Order: sequence, then C-alpha cells, then structure tokens
Amino acid sequence: MNQFAKRRHQMGLFGPVEAEETELQKAAPALLATPEAGICAYEIEAEENGQRLDRVLAARAEAAQIALSRTRIRTLIEDNRVTLAGKPATDPGQKVKTGQTVTIDIPEAAPAEPQAENIPLDVVFEDEHLIVIDKPAGLVVHPASGHESGTLVNALIAHCGASLSGIGGVKRPGIVHRIDKDTSGLLVVAKTDAAHQGLSALFADHGRTLSLTREYVAFVWGRMERRSGMVEAALARHPHNREKMAVSRSDRARDAITHWQAEEFFTSGTAPLTRVACQLETGRTHQIRVHLAHIGHPLLADSVYGSGFKTKAHHLGPQTRAALAALGSRQALHARRLGFEHPVTGEELLFESPLPADLAALALALQADAGADGRKLTAK
Repeated sequence: MNQFAKRRHQMGLFGPVEAEETELQKAAPALLATPEAGICAYEIEAEENGQRLDRVLAARAEAAQIALSRTRIRTLIEDNRVTLAGKPATDPGQKVKTGQTVTIDIPEAAPAEPQAENIPLDVVFEDEHLIVIDKPAGLVVHPASGHESGTLVNALIAHCGASLSGIGGVKRPGIVHRIDKDTSGLLVVAKTDAAHQGLSALFADHGRTLSLTREYVAFVWGRMERRSGMVEAALARHPHNREKMAVSRSDRARDAITHWQAEEFFTSGTAPLTRVACQLETGRTHQIRVHLAHIGHPLLADSVYGSGFKTKAHHLGPQTRAALAALGSRQALHARRLGFEHPVTGEELLFESPLPADLAALALALQADAGADGRKLTAK
C-alpha cells in the first residue's frame, strides 16, 4: 500500500438529422460508419447554443451514425484538429454559440493494430495474465502521432504473441499506466481482460484504498529546504504549448498530488543538488516533472520544465558536467519501485529496478565531485 496515500484519509457527418425514422430503423441497431479523412465544417444551430464543444460534436456524429466517440473528439481537439469561429479549439468543454463555424480535420486512419516488432525487452516478471517491464529511456510506450512504430506496444505484441488473449476483443497489450519516453523504469502491462480490469482499478485508485506502490527517484537542482513534503497542485495542458503541462486553477485542471523525500544532498562545484524519492497519489501526465519544477527544483536535464536551469551547468563539478551532458535530453527520473496485488491470483508483488547506467554514472559523478570533505550529506 502506498504509505503516503494511507496518511491522507462527429462530418459532412455534421449534416441535418432526419426527424422521422421507420419502425424497421427503430428496431435495428445502428451500424456506425468509419469517419472519412478530411476537413468538414458546419454551423452551430440555435438548439446547440451554450453546449460543450465535445458534446455537440459527439451528438452530431452519433446522429449521423459515425464512429467518432467523445474521447476521440477530445483527442482531435488536443491535437489541434478542431477550430471554432476560425480559431484552434483548445478546450473540449468550451461553450459554443449560435452561428459559429466548427471545422474538424479527421486524419487518415492508422492500422487497427500496431505491428509486431522485434525490440529487445528487459522482462522483470511475466505470467499468463500480465508482464512487468523495465523500460529504458528513449522508448515510447504507445503508438501515437510521430511514433507509429518502435514503441513498447510494438515490442510487446512480438514478445507475447499468442499469450495475448485479448483486451476488449483485440489481441493487444493492456496499457494501464505510462512512463514518459525519456523516463526509465518499471511498468506493468495486462495480457488478459481480467488482468486489465483489475490493474485499471488499481491505478485509478492510486493506492488510496487498494494495494499499489509507485516510487520514482529523481535528481534535481537545488537543495530541498525540508527532508520531505507534498506538492498538491492541479495540472492542465499549458495554455500556450500543447506539448507541456502546467499548474493551473482552471476548471479543466485535474487534481494532482506528489509526495517527496530527500535522500541525498550534494554540492557539485558550487551547485547544490538533491536526490529525491517521489511517490504518486495521482497519475497525471508529467506530474513529477511539473510539480518539482513548480517548487523550484526541476529535474536535471529536463529540457521542457528545467530549461531555465541549463546555464547553471557551468557551476557543476567536471565529472557531474560530463555525466549530465551524457544524459542528452533524457531527464534524470527513474521509476524504481512498483508493487501491487496481482489482480487475478491475489499475490502481493513488489519489484525494484536499480538506477540504469546513465543515472548510476550521474550518481557516482555527484559523489566524486562532492569529494571526501563532507560536502555530500545523507538525508536519512
């Protein structure tokens, strides 16, 4: 159980809808058509005034019997494929007004299933129900725009083969949580529907009442003022950069809580640094990276949330500078501990992953630059 959590008790498809339908049409289930690729436009009607954009689009698609779910529409909005009144729509919950023009750009359909690819995997545990992987930095978890191949899912399809009994009727891995491309560490994936449902419930609960432990280790700029603490700050898409998340008080922001504990303090050159353990009480995109940057301690080598600290590298000791340069664009974050109750067998499982070579080299460089003069302090 998470110890910290315990402590906190649719175009052309948008044409008009026929007002009448025959008894036969009423009796027969609707067969939804695949949306055609391309840009379609329509005008907001009076009866749609004041409704949410995603709800309006989903209702239009449903009425036209097009397979375009509300979730898919939200993704299209996030991918800047929807405009409202001539401007990119950024919020699925944005209210529409009578007479406004909406356009939606449907991309060409991707293959129904990712292709199997022979990509080496570090398998920590596997049985007929699930598999635990120690993911290297640089490996994308799931195919998406710009990463249609070479992902963990492609590798799992090849590795698991016939042992994938099906998630939602499709032989595919069941992804219940993700790790950023440039973060390394432990990840569990379902191979069966039963495991997928159980793991989904576990990760939705985030260790509040069910058995789940997720611990990360991070190397951050600065010395933490306290030995432990909690960051509670809601997150949403950055208002000006759709690739980033940001602390936000907007209505669309989602609650996010990160617990942290300083493990070691270093002084490399003249720069203070800290190794921090983090546990998640929620699981938002980029959560640890945004939260630590929010309190003034961005991750080393995080070019997205720690770009303002790049010039501080010249204050580091020589070995730390070399180790940091070797990380490239890979932030100093590793998912080192993952524990949960097996969703089928009920067995309590706990896995630990040592620091990968690049972060281990960074840790050694920090210790070397701190020297033997007592400038490295143990936090525990």
